[in-house]
Amino acid sequence: MFNSEGSSPSEVKNQLLNMGFKATKGNYDFVYEWDEETAAVEDLVWFADKVHASLKNSKIYFNIETI
Repeated sequence: MFNSEGSSPSEVKNQLLNMGFKATKGNYDFVYEWDEETAAVEDLVWFADKVHASLKNSKIYFNIETI
């Protein structure tokens, strides 16, 4: 969810693409595809922290979901 006082959607898109996300249509706007079939929980938390740090002060809300 974006906020008019924060980063623009294109800025957020660029940040996520630079982190290795792929833009998609449908239920999810961006998807990160892991190289390995099974990632450890520690890897997932590390990556979530990385996304959080990248988007800090952008004044947007984001969700991370594993499928």
